[in-house]
Amino acid sequence: MRSAKNRLRATAHTAVAVAMGAAALTALPATASAAADGLSVQYRTSATGAGADQAEPWFKVKNTGTATVQLSSVRVRYYFKADSAGATYRFACSWAVKGCANVTGTFGTLADPTATADRYLEIGFTSGAGSLAPGADTGDLQLRFHQSTWASLNQSDDYSFGASQTSYGDWSKVTAQLGGATVWGQAPAGNGPTDPPTDPPTDPPADAATLFDDFNYSGYSDPRISANGWNVRANSGGPGVPGATWAPEKVTFATTGGNSIMNLETSTAGTAASTRQTEVLTKATKFKNGTYAARVRFNDAPKYGPDGDRLVQTFFTINDLKAPLADDYSEYDFEYLPNGGWGEPSNILYTTSWETYQAEPWVAVNEHTEARRSFSGWHDLVLTIDNNSIKYYIDGQLFGTHGSAYLPERPMSINFNQWLIDLAGQTSTTARAYDQQVDYVLHVKDQVLTPAQVTTRLNAYRGAGTTFQDTVPGS
Repeated sequence: MRSAKNRLRATAHTAVAVAMGAAALTALPATASAAADGLSVQYRTSATGAGADQAEPWFKVKNTGTATVQLSSVRVRYYFKADSAGATYRFACSWAVKGCANVTGTFGTLADPTATADRYLEIGFTSGAGSLAPGADTGDLQLRFHQSTWASLNQSDDYSFGASQTSYGDWSKVTAQLGGATVWGQAPAGNGPTDPPTDPPTDPPADAATLFDDFNYSGYSDPRISANGWNVRANSGGPGVPGATWAPEKVTFATTGGNSIMNLETSTAGTAASTRQTEVLTKATKFKNGTYAARVRFNDAPKYGPDGDRLVQTFFTINDLKAPLADDYSEYDFEYLPNGGWGEPSNILYTTSWETYQAEPWVAVNEHTEARRSFSGWHDLVLTIDNNSIKYYIDGQLFGTHGSAYLPERPMSINFNQWLIDLAGQTSTTARAYDQQVDYVLHVKDQVLTPAQVTTRLNAYRGAGTTFQDTVPGS
């Protein structure tokens, strides 16, 4: 989908910086594992009329096994065909026994579109939803979604839609995942857990050109940071609040549980002069196709002071925009807004693939996937780029697939930053500060790794005591 997001953007030549700190550190979460027992999903709909302006997939999820299931480890996917190539959708929960505040809805793009499905709605649960004992179900999940324009929907060509399903019954055209493993239903052809391939992916060559950094530094002025190819930003300019300072001293490092962590702190007292933002980037623009990965901790709440600032916490790659709408510009973003912004009222995470843009008047050519829910906490972020598509993964799950029109033409830098969109979200002059933390970063040139292979590569580096490696040749 091509969209013109009405939001302020960093100019392409903006520098970016990475930071680590001791504030609010916690142990990294263990990877969830699938239980041996299973789930079933019942479905019904009350929106069956032709030309309806919203779909209403209602569900009940049942624990069919013998062990208690934490609902936060459950994901249900409803598959549908977009009504147009550029259509965007909005999710809503009308009522749920578990509480709508504990139910999340995220839209994704299928890796292998079919005649009846190229998108999916993924339903998840927060920890507040609790658990399901053996034999128990969630009760009603009365859900709906619609086009952002409220245009009429054509549900007749949607894979998961059942026009005659006006009362609850088992429905295999939706899938349920438990701890990342599919335990119910059948995805559209080519999109199942073994489609494609049927054989496990092979490990990429161990000698593939790689950048790995565990961010094991003493502080922002540690000479190894520059020697290892990083720039901790101090120069002025966007993105963010005009007149704000990019403060390298707010990039700090600490060790917790024997593991090094980098912290980016952004602070303000409600004025441009008091605003300190943080950014870290590679000095070289030498990264293009391959795999990019980082473990990042997003934070919803400030470390101190009042909450509410329109903050952006990021991991991305970028090169410079040589001219407005230049066709060789590239940028690939993970951007989390814990308090909303850019017209969004609350927390949202974007993954965005950029072809180009123009600052004045604003014109954007990009494809994005978004999820409107909290992402506070540690997350494994993986981006892969090959000659066909761009794929974004969060915590081992495919989050979005973007098309070949957005592939990079030139190499890029690797970046992390945390900055304020404006000062309108929280107008208090009381000092406050926010943290974004980074555990590691990995790039493997010209090799597409699965999230599991990323973890294997990370464990190998740490097992060998390797804290830094850069064998990626210059561009």
